[in-house]
Amino acid sequence: MREDTSFTEPTTFTALVLAGQRPGRDALAESSGVSHRCLVPTGGVPMLARVVEALNRSADVGRVVVSVEAPTVLDAIADFVTQDGGAAPDAVATAESPSQSVLRALKSLPEGPPYLITTADHALLTPALVERFVALARDSGAAVVTGVASAATIQTAYPDAKRTYLRLRDGSYSGCNLYAVLDPAGLRVVDFWGRVEQERKRPWRMAWALGPTMLLRYLLGRLSLDDAACHLSKLTGVSCAAVVLPVAEAAIDVDKAADLTLVESILRERSDAAA
Repeated sequence: MREDTSFTEPTTFTALVLAGQRPGRDALAESSGVSHRCLVPTGGVPMLARVVEALNRSADVGRVVVSVEAPTVLDAIADFVTQDGGAAPDAVATAESPSQSVLRALKSLPEGPPYLITTADHALLTPALVERFVALARDSGAAVVTGVASAATIQTAYPDAKRTYLRLRDGSYSGCNLYAVLDPAGLRVVDFWGRVEQERKRPWRMAWALGPTMLLRYLLGRLSLDDAACHLSKLTGVSCAAVVLPVAEAAIDVDKAADLTLVESILRERSDAAA
């Protein structure tokens, strides 16, 4: 009998949550009396616990891994995550930068793609949002996918929300801290971004790594979202895509005190609606 050596793609994603602490003081963590930003309470629940719970409850996620300096950080969320039968996440050590942490984590996993990557400050993440992004990522046909939300979507829902926008020919977009790697080749994109990230203190070298043509088109307002994805695909030799999520909350993370206030108000509205 001939042995079947064909590869079958897993039906569920392995989710990676970036929960590393940035160097230096963290005002939000200090004001909340916790050691890490990811443990800041939102609606009485640590942000990281909310993210892990949303991933655990998603039918598209089979396992959750958290990238964090010390595995003991996960002890602070254990009761929140497992109280309804949820699975406790596994820990993997961070690296020198977010991209390097992603690369280290994904290379350490025994299972192959697909991978879903998000951040611990995505306190408004829900299973429905996860599943919507996963569906769009699969439909894109790309190896690496990033989620974005339009400025129009965000500003209509939350006109006072302060977000960082990439202003392109076809509109302005904010990142959603949701990424998918659907093919082993996608790790080349993570590696490429790590090399670009190393030049963050030298903007001109960072721009050169991305290509002067792309930079010029962006400055002239001639770069579209699809153009940017196509350019990255050519640079890395890996198919990349950006998918637009029509959900304002997808682009709201907790980076500063004003974000925390906004997230708390949204969580109260959700609680009231569910009551």
